[in-house]
Amino acid sequence: MTSETPSRQPRRPRAVPSPASSPESNAVFDDILNLLGEQLGTTAPEATQPRAGKRKLKGVTFEYENDPRSVHSFAGGAGYSLASNWFTQLLPQLFIANGITKSQLCVFLYVAGGQRPGTGIAEYTQQEITDGLNGLAAKKPGAKMITRPTVNRAVRTLCEYKWLEPAGNGRIRLNVTLWFQGNSTAQHEVLAQIAADHDDDPTAFPHRIGPELVHHQEALDLNLDGEVPEPVRRKRTG
Repeated sequence: MTSETPSRQPRRPRAVPSPASSPESNAVFDDILNLLGEQLGTTAPEATQPRAGKRKLKGVTFEYENDPRSVHSFAGGAGYSLASNWFTQLLPQLFIANGITKSQLCVFLYVAGGQRPGTGIAEYTQQEITDGLNGLAAKKPGAKMITRPTVNRAVRTLCEYKWLEPAGNGRIRLNVTLWFQGNSTAQHEVLAQIAADHDDDPTAFPHRIGPELVHHQEALDLNLDGEVPEPVRRKRTG
């Protein structure tokens, strides 16, 4: 009995590298690399020379339309403030109805115009307010001057109205819901600080605003002879 030679398994052909993966085939990607390089603002190393028929970009010119957000134009060099429209209408109504005095109105407007931007704080002593108000009056012969005691009383009354608040060290805090120099972010930061200083009391400064006895319609219902209707006549104490 003869032994048979075991059958051999057929050999598998060796893997031949794909032409696309050979070093010679890298040139196939030159166009792709070149496009990517142009998009990224660079050129691929294999394509550093510009192709025939193409020109290099020398520069780009942009032309913009006029910006509609032009800068405001205001008198003086102290900038400008934002005021509540409701409050600017209330001020003359109060004045006509004898709800506030001339001195109180002058003191408030002087302090409001002198606040430090973004803080709601005016750094004035009451003597400085007096001198400041009298500065313009001194240029007019025979003009009546305001006195320091009058300014003191005006500041005290305005604090009772919650339009102003003493802030110590010759500083006066303005009710920034009425008049504020600064953007909305700064105003909210100031309001948050005020709330923290007053233990978040909803009845504290700056929440109660203005004399309680003058109302919108009552301020307009004045007699032609200047008499103030009884409901809006302000009572003086002490």
